[in-house]
Amino acid sequence: MKKIITLIVVVLLIACKGEKPEIVIPPTLPKIIYEYGFKLNDYKVINDTIKSGENFSEILDRYHIDYPKVLEIVSQIKDTFNVRKIRSGISYTILAKTDSTEAAQVFIYKHSKVNYTVIDFKDSIIKAYNAKIPVKKVIKTASGIITSNLSNAMDNQGLSSYLTYKMADDIYAWTIDFSKLQKNDKFKLIYEQLYINDTIPVGIGEVKASYFEHGGKPFYAFNFVADSLLNIHDYFDDEATNLRRQFLKMPVQFSRISSRYNLRRRIPLYGNRVRAHKGTDYAAPVGTPIMATANGTVTESRYKGGNGNYVKIRHNSTYSTQYLHMSKRDVKVGEVVKQGEIIGYIGMTGNTAGPHVCYRFWKNGKQVDPYKQKLPAAEPMKETVKPAYFKFIIPFKNKLDSITYPKLIDKINIQEEELNS
Repeated sequence: MKKIITLIVVVLLIACKGEKPEIVIPPTLPKIIYEYGFKLNDYKVINDTIKSGENFSEILDRYHIDYPKVLEIVSQIKDTFNVRKIRSGISYTILAKTDSTEAAQVFIYKHSKVNYTVIDFKDSIIKAYNAKIPVKKVIKTASGIITSNLSNAMDNQGLSSYLTYKMADDIYAWTIDFSKLQKNDKFKLIYEQLYINDTIPVGIGEVKASYFEHGGKPFYAFNFVADSLLNIHDYFDDEATNLRRQFLKMPVQFSRISSRYNLRRRIPLYGNRVRAHKGTDYAAPVGTPIMATANGTVTESRYKGGNGNYVKIRHNSTYSTQYLHMSKRDVKVGEVVKQGEIIGYIGMTGNTAGPHVCYRFWKNGKQVDPYKQKLPAAEPMKETVKPAYFKFIIPFKNKLDSITYPKLIDKINIQEEELNS
């Protein structure tokens, strides 16, 4: 009997050797993709860019939304999104039906790599809201030794020009004259690099602390909110002195002075005759934001003759400022504005030969040169706040002091760590 069973097993084994086992491949499931709060698999996704001269109605018409529906959308979302302010070159995404109509359901306007506005009209209730792509903050440190100027030291290492601006025109604008740097001046920085999707850089966040050694003298700066009610960040030194003045150095970032205050300037536009120029001109491309240089109230916002579009701000009983030749004004009479707030955009309105803002500065009702004024410092830190400030800056000062300088001149050390917050 055992011999028979053994023979049957052998026969079965031989038979099985000639057969190929069947391979079962499980069905491939589509990858589920969520973006902007929507499951993209449920839509036809269309990415495009707004063309020059194109408006909101034309875009939706192209994606099969008729004009009455567009009017309804515009009316419902006006408090959240002004469709007249869409700009050419800005990217957008359309989420459309997957059926034969391919009609648009959602319009997503991408103000930047991070900020966007969602207009959802797929249901009877039309919704619009602003949102942000989650941003990861990474703390970085940098140090450098100057042999020519700060900008070159930054550029050589591919660092953002924003860091140059922050140091020269913001943090140390009233403390260090960056046009007179000395060889072997040194700097250290602690700042935030911002990323989306963990790897895509989208700009610089806060500069948390900095150190600049100019002519052998140390200058510390620490980012701190001294007034919790106003919630305004300022830079203070290691003795709690505010480094900012009541006024910004200039109303435009990344600009250059094309013409200074000059009471005997000859102007080609007026036949090369002597005509007083009672402002400081900052040249920049059309559309560049113009900022209020100090807190105040808008007293004028209009178009007038050679001034073109302009805004005037009263800061207190002593000082007022005016901003001329705007392409567009962004504030109205009576509005209260904060220092650094955008009030308009660079243009060429009125009498001007090129895009710039003419910045005029009044003291006691008389136009003066702001660069020759001893402008008041910002509000000092309250004595009751100082103990918390000195405790706050200890880890930042220790970190700054521990950052080493590069061995090679004009090189920059960069280190990073993920920000735990």
